[in-house]
Amino acid sequence: MASKRQEQVAELIRRNFGIVLQSDGSYIYGDAFVTVTSVLVAPDLSQAKLYVSIFNTEDKEDVLLKLNKGIGSLKKSLAYRIRKHVRRIPEIAIYMDDTLDEMYKLNQIFDGLDETSREEK
Repeated sequence: MASKRQEQVAELIRRNFGIVLQSDGSYIYGDAFVTVTSVLVAPDLSQAKLYVSIFNTEDKEDVLLKLNKGIGSLKKSLAYRIRKHVRRIPEIAIYMDDTLDEMYKLNQIFDGLDETSREEK
């Protein structure tokens, strides 16, 4: 279970990294739409795992690779935004959150099942 401080730092990072992605991210990964869905922070606040959803592109893995390649400049922008709220800027690792993609796939499957059951009647 996360402590209150972990949750506070995670929310601070989530909000500010989203803003960083809006302002600086398009220079790194292009026209894709990237949103931060959740952040998990280690108990000692030294590491943060950021989960992102990627839309408006076919090659999501390429966008994730570009994000990880440009993590230095993104972390610098994040550090500038949150430096007065934390003592140390955590190390950042970015992972893909494919929850929404799975949800859309399941909805398509259910819609297909619904159509076949209507045809049988």
